[in-house]
Amino acid sequence: MKASIFRDDFMLQSAMAVRLYHGYAAPQPIIDYHNHLPPAEIAANRQFANLAEIWLKGDHYKWRAMRTLAVPESLITGEAPDEEKFRAWAACLPHTLRNPLFHWSQLELLRIFGEDRYLNPETADSIYSRCNELLQTPEFSARGLMEKFKVELAGTTDDPCDNLEHHRAMAASGGSLRVIPTFRPDKALNIGQKDAFFEYLDRLELAAGMDIRSFDDLLEALQRRMDYFDEQGCRMSDHGLTQLPMPARLSREEQAEFRAFLASHGARPFSNPAAFCGHLLSALCELYHRKGWVQQFHLGAMRNNNSRLLRLLGADAGVDSIGDYPQAASLSAFLDALDQRGCLAKTILYNLNPADNEVFATMCGNFSGGTQKGWVQFGSGWWFLDQKDGMERQLNTLSYLGILSTFIGMTTDSRSFLSWPRHEYFRRVLCNLLGQDVEQGLLPDDEQWLGGMVADICYHNIKAYIGI
Repeated sequence: MKASIFRDDFMLQSAMAVRLYHGYAAPQPIIDYHNHLPPAEIAANRQFANLAEIWLKGDHYKWRAMRTLAVPESLITGEAPDEEKFRAWAACLPHTLRNPLFHWSQLELLRIFGEDRYLNPETADSIYSRCNELLQTPEFSARGLMEKFKVELAGTTDDPCDNLEHHRAMAASGGSLRVIPTFRPDKALNIGQKDAFFEYLDRLELAAGMDIRSFDDLLEALQRRMDYFDEQGCRMSDHGLTQLPMPARLSREEQAEFRAFLASHGARPFSNPAAFCGHLLSALCELYHRKGWVQQFHLGAMRNNNSRLLRLLGADAGVDSIGDYPQAASLSAFLDALDQRGCLAKTILYNLNPADNEVFATMCGNFSGGTQKGWVQFGSGWWFLDQKDGMERQLNTLSYLGILSTFIGMTTDSRSFLSWPRHEYFRRVLCNLLGQDVEQGLLPDDEQWLGGMVADICYHNIKAYIGI
C-alpha cells in the first residue's frame, strides 16, 4: 500500500504555511461554540459500543454518499447489523475521492485511532476490530475524546423547553471542560404548522409555569426560559431559518386575532404569519441584547426535499440542500431595525448559498461598531460549505470585503464525537491560504505577525467574543 497522504504537512503547500500551522494553529485549544452534540451523552460520558455506532448513526453526509452509490437503505438507516453497515461504508469510501468525506473520514481514523491505513473492503474488518477495542477504553469515551482534542468549551443546541439537567450535572462535576447550552426557539416561530405549534405551546407552558393566552404571554414564557438558560451558563442563541423575516409589529387588531387564534386552538389560520414571526423574532433579539448574548442565524437551507424519505425516516434524513432564497433586503431591514433601537446584539450570520457570500460579508460591515471587534460576523463555512473550497471561498470573501483578523473561526455544527479533526482541517486551510499569499508577495514574510493573527482566529477571538 502506498504511503498515506495524511502526513504532518498535509494541505500545507509552503514553508510559511507549515510554520504557521504547527507553531500557531495546532497548539490552540478548541472552542466549539456551535454543535449538536447530545448533552446527555457528554454528561454520562458515554462509551460507544462500536465504530459504526459512533461514526455512522446520524451522519447525513455519509448517508447521502451511500445512497448515491446505490447502497440499500437497510445498510444506511435500516435494521442491518452495525458491522454490515460499517462494511458497506468501507466499500463506499474509496469512491469518495475529492468529496470532503474522504479527507474527514481518513483524518478521523488517523487522529483519533492512530489508524493510517486507507479504509476499504480489504482493511475494513481489521480497522473495525481495532477501533472497537479502543472505544472500550476511558480515553475514547465521549468526554475522553473531547479532552484528547483539547476542547475547552462546547456549545450545544437546546430547545427552550429543555430542563438542562445534563448541563447542570456537568457544571457541578467541575473539570476544565465547559459545556454550555444555546437557546434555539425556532418551534415558537412555527405558527404556520398549527398542530406542531400548539403541541409546542403546551410544552412551553409547562416549562415556563404559566398559561399562554396572548402574544405578550408567549414572549414572557420565552423570557422566563431565557432567564433560566442564562443561569445555566447560556451565552448564545441560534435560529435556523430560510431567511430572516422583515421586521414587523403586530397591530392591535392582529394581537386580538392572535388571542382568538390561541383560544380557538387555531380554528382559523392566523392571517399574518410573517408579521408574527417578524415581531416575535425582533422581540427575542432585543432580549438577547439585553442579556449580552450572541445571536446566531443559520440561513439558506432547503430542507426535507425528498418527501418519500421524509415519510419513511422523518426530518434530518440527509435530503436537505442549498436554497436560493433572496437574502439581502430582509437581512438589511432586520438588522437595521434592531440597530436603530440600539439593541443589535453581537451577531453571527451563517450563509449556506455561496452565491450570497458577498452579500453576507458586506452586510456584516454595515453594522460594525460597539465595544467588540467584528460585532457582526460572517460565520464559518456551514453545512455543505464546511469543506476545503467552501472554507477558502468564505475566508477569501471575508478577507477582501471585511477584516479577516477579527474572524472567530471554525465550529463543527456536528452531532458526532469524532468531528474534532474538522478544526484541524480548517486551521490547515487557513494557514495554507496565508502561506500562499506570502509566496506570491501579497503578504509580509513575517511569521510572528501572521502567526499572531492565526492564533487569534483559531482561539483568542472567539473567547473574547463570547466573553469567557
